[in-house]
Amino acid sequence: MTIRTAEVLVTSPGRNFVTLRITTDDGVVGLGDATVNGRELATVAYLKEHVVPLLIGKDEHNIEDMWQFLYRGAYWRRGPITMAAIAAVDVALWDIKAKIASLPLYQLLGGASRIGALAYGHASGSDTESLFTSIRNHLDQGFKAIRVQTGVPGLGQIYGVAGDQRPGERYDYEPAKRLPLPAEETWDTRAYLRHVPTVFAAVRKEFGPELILLHDGHHRMTPNQAASLGKSLEPYDLFWLEDCTPGENQEGLRRVRSQTTTPLAIGEVFNTVHDYQTLITEQLIDYVRSAVTHTGGISALRKIMDFAAIYQIKSGFHGPTDISPVGQAAQLHLGMAIHNFGIQEYMKHSAETLEVFQTSYTFTDGLLHPGNNPGLGVDYNDELANTFDYTPAYLPVNRLLDGTVHDW
Repeated sequence: MTIRTAEVLVTSPGRNFVTLRITTDDGVVGLGDATVNGRELATVAYLKEHVVPLLIGKDEHNIEDMWQFLYRGAYWRRGPITMAAIAAVDVALWDIKAKIASLPLYQLLGGASRIGALAYGHASGSDTESLFTSIRNHLDQGFKAIRVQTGVPGLGQIYGVAGDQRPGERYDYEPAKRLPLPAEETWDTRAYLRHVPTVFAAVRKEFGPELILLHDGHHRMTPNQAASLGKSLEPYDLFWLEDCTPGENQEGLRRVRSQTTTPLAIGEVFNTVHDYQTLITEQLIDYVRSAVTHTGGISALRKIMDFAAIYQIKSGFHGPTDISPVGQAAQLHLGMAIHNFGIQEYMKHSAETLEVFQTSYTFTDGLLHPGNNPGLGVDYNDELANTFDYTPAYLPVNRLLDGTVHDW
């Protein structure tokens, strides 16, 4: 068989998503996620103008050869746009291969290594009481692991903190605002470092020692600041401290690692194994945070995880709602198969999104399972998708109190 068509689909059921749909000459369809939040049309152009023409007539079974062709053949390697485009092709071809085999994709990756993938949800609040409400809502939904983010006294809106939830309300947070220009938020690292340990002390007192807790620093700290925070959080037994300092400065992680035993997770903005090379070989992190969507697909991320396994480093794949259900399904299949799975981020998509992308994965008793439908287990509803027009949306910009642009 060969590839007959490759279509780039854009829809916006509350969030913008870019999907690649490949169809073989026998009518087998595969889907891949190419969403890069806030820069969606860049991947659309890259796919339409530079990748799709290379796919037509190719043998869809030669996944590894196609991956190498798209990566090495372009000369201009790496980067989120290139790697998201390659990922979309890779995942769509794996979807096709598994459908031809009449098997769920994880069976082609070696079969199940677990009964389900431990998932963590996002809880947040502007103050302690609203945070407690959000945590209780997640416990009621069955989560056994929860990321805790909080407002900081004296600051306004902070990235990662949703509007306060009422009891029973679902966490719903879209940081990419549909505004003419990006929203600008204010940040004070010293206030944050003073406040966060008191929040985790209160959470542990209220919810006890068994609840799995995580926290995301959003790249905001210097290595020294990150080391200080990691040390101050040690009494509260975090599953991980995520993105404590910008990962591009890999030497900075040596400083953090030498000063705290709090486990470290990093990598959601990484795109290839080269971004991880020092961090893995020097064992400076505990969890790989990349998403299938932004790291060249299943083929590439599985190789990264095989490399990480040598050093007892586990997965923590990036899974907010700007990863489409196609991308989430792909990394669930990968997570089911690899031995060094750690945890899966899980923000439930909106009802409208799950009508456009009809999924077979399930969430029960804190565990995600990709389902046993052939392939990824995701179908795309064209008629409904076409009713949600693309709308530009920007992620926020972070500024210090004096107006300096800062990492967020």
